[in-house]
Amino acid sequence: MVSGVNHTTADTIRPALQIIKTKPGVSLVSSVFLMCLDTQVLVFGDCAIIPNPSPKELAEIAITSAQTAKQFNIAPKVALLSYATGDSAQGEMIDKINEALTIAQHLDPQLEIDGPLQFDASIDKSVAKKKMSNSQVAGQASVFIFPDLNAGNIAYKAVQRSAKAVAIGPILQGLNKPINDLSRGALVEDIINTVLISAIQAQD
Repeated sequence: MVSGVNHTTADTIRPALQIIKTKPGVSLVSSVFLMCLDTQVLVFGDCAIIPNPSPKELAEIAITSAQTAKQFNIAPKVALLSYATGDSAQGEMIDKINEALTIAQHLDPQLEIDGPLQFDASIDKSVAKKKMSNSQVAGQASVFIFPDLNAGNIAYKAVQRSAKAVAIGPILQGLNKPINDLSRGALVEDIINTVLISAIQAQD
């Protein structure tokens, strides 16, 4: 189902939770954007739903975002983003990222995930070599998990506008059936992209 042109996000998600419900083992609905750049497609989450995720919620967002990436043939290497890389800083946010990393690794031991990582260290191999050379994710991440909704929403819009990226989403994840939300300012192209995304999700 695709909705949102004439409804709020809450009006789309509320009945979906009541009727469709979440997948087994999934406790929350989150979202990602597919950021289509000239040479690659990146996955940004969560940029639309969860305002301030707990470490457990952040871990679940990371795992479901990796699963979504696989649906679109994107090999998931997940970066838990922060203002610092590795153990270069201390603080409540760093503790949150470290706890989320531990939970995600426990829930899905096969998942390639690391953090905390700054954005440059997560995507640029030369920076990663200096800041976190022993990481299997740093410098080659494809899935970027932001620490909260402020960071995620600002980041996707900044990349969309400044890098001329096509941002497809928000793609809702965690539900039993594909339900996707549109901005009330959506263009025809946005609607078509979201319908196509929903069709791909339905094949899973």
